[in-house]
Amino acid sequence: MITIEIARALRKAGLEWHPASGDAFRIERPDLDSDVFHVSEMTIEPHQFDTGTILGFNGTTEWALDSLALEDALWLPREDQLRGLLGDAFQVLQRVPDAGYRVDLEAEGLMTDFDASSVADAYGRALLWLLRLRAGTVAEGSA
Repeated sequence: MITIEIARALRKAGLEWHPASGDAFRIERPDLDSDVFHVSEMTIEPHQFDTGTILGFNGTTEWALDSLALEDALWLPREDQLRGLLGDAFQVLQRVPDAGYRVDLEAEGLMTDFDASSVADAYGRALLWLLRLRAGTVAEGSA
């Protein structure tokens, strides 16, 4: 699973979450920030309103949380979701001795790579760079 730090950085960089069944998330409140929840048709469903998306907690008797604004949830994207978001910029994923994993990207004429101890974090770091590049907030040559 992606680290909380990378997930927060991705949200700050503009990654939008459109909740779907199977998605993992944390609730960004001090009393609930150690639990990971999953969107599921039976227990936690996204509800779309003109004012935004809320996550409805159906039939949860353990604690009294009926709904949660999407802004209070931190999406923890899976490896497949992160790789998909990299799109055509993704070149290769490889195992690197003593480093874990490396993701190579090519975007806007720039080639770069990202190492991390897990596949999800390597994809996450690569996506963070790509979002910043597209927003114009990455200095050339930085990764």
